[in-house]
Amino acid sequence: MAQVLDGIRVRDEIQKEVRPRVEQLAAQGSAPGLAVILVGNNPASEIYVRNKVRACQALGIYSEKHTPPAHVTTGELLELIESLNRRPEIDGVLVQLPLPSQVDSKKVLLAVDPDKDVDGLHPMNLGKLVSGRAGPRPCTPAGILELLKRYRIPIVGQRAVVVGRSELVGKPVAFLLLAEHATVTICHSRTANLPEVCREAGILVAAMGRAALLTGDFIKPGATVIDVGTNRITSREEAAAIFRNSPEKLAEFDRKGSLLVGDVHPIDVAEKAGAYTPVPGGVGPLTIAMLMVNTVEAAERRAGTCSG
Repeated sequence: MAQVLDGIRVRDEIQKEVRPRVEQLAAQGSAPGLAVILVGNNPASEIYVRNKVRACQALGIYSEKHTPPAHVTTGELLELIESLNRRPEIDGVLVQLPLPSQVDSKKVLLAVDPDKDVDGLHPMNLGKLVSGRAGPRPCTPAGILELLKRYRIPIVGQRAVVVGRSELVGKPVAFLLLAEHATVTICHSRTANLPEVCREAGILVAAMGRAALLTGDFIKPGATVIDVGTNRITSREEAAAIFRNSPEKLAEFDRKGSLLVGDVHPIDVAEKAGAYTPVPGGVGPLTIAMLMVNTVEAAERRAGTCSG
């Protein structure tokens, strides 16, 4: 039977390790501080930000939320970011995506001080990732590596296939796997013979954003499958097809009105993989855990106690 890689357990381990570091910084008068910018009223973004603020509270990290209106201009956001960049007690500045269409997202993200870029997405920090230099790593890819290492999944010499080429997940996780001496292939929607390429993977990372796209035909028997996707299914017929008319899943759908499904077919992966991350409860919890790690490391750099 396939091993389930429990992201909640690993998240709890990481937070337990981070808490004494926060307490030490607070005792020195350098408590970590995180500022989150949430524009408008995107329900999904509001949930993400609420979870980030709760994680800060649980660990003793100071946090504040800035909520500009949906009609905010690029210039107004740049002024807000610049003011946060200047504040010494704020170690991390996080701009919750997506931003409204009238805002120049690239210009806004570029305005965040690289030293306060706890998302690890500033071009300077992505350059550090590519060149193997120390710096904040994008949270979801960093969480994936933590999961693999803590479950002792072999990486060295493994063939890894990443399906998805975004700056947020696909490209960074490919470089992190490469740094751990995996042989990495990045695939995307135009990759020829995608199932055949995926079946070569000892480690398969799915980050396409399409529900249950990767079926059993994409999975090498015994492979480790990391499912980054979080897709909300609102059609009962689609839920029935994906979960093969499972009474339990259909009852859950009827109760909630929707189901969360990853990019990998949930039944096929359990039947064919050697180990896999569930959705929900796999990669998702680790993203916020690594955000906390990046914020604490930024505070340690400010306090002069960071070794990295």
